[in-house]
Amino acid sequence: QVQLVESGGGLVQAGGSLRLSCAASGIDISGRTMGWYRQAPGKQRDVVAIITSRGSTNYADSVKARFTISMDNAKNTLDLQMNSLKPEDTAVYYCGVVNRGNVYWGQGTQVTVSS
Repeated sequence: QVQLVESGGGLVQAGGSLRLSCAASGIDISGRTMGWYRQAPGKQRDVVAIITSRGSTNYADSVKARFTISMDNAKNTLDLQMNSLKPEDTAVYYCGVVNRGNVYWGQGTQVTVSS
């Protein structure tokens, strides 16, 4: 069974940093395109960053130069380093993967950035 578990969220002041991690089981993420997404109350779930199996990355304009997505193949985890955090980054962050036509999501981890 494919299962994703996010961790690393918390409360941080504007300008601070957090590192999120998504632990995957039931799937080798090295052969998949994966992404981080976020959802604020009353808003849609939007893409934050995507990394392909070849290592190429794509970021939402709002997080470019501040966030870095990466894979740790040895640990089978997807990570998101978040620097220079802003209050507008506040949201529940989810990792996702597509496998055999199905989309799998973790439970999410809350990130709150105070002004």
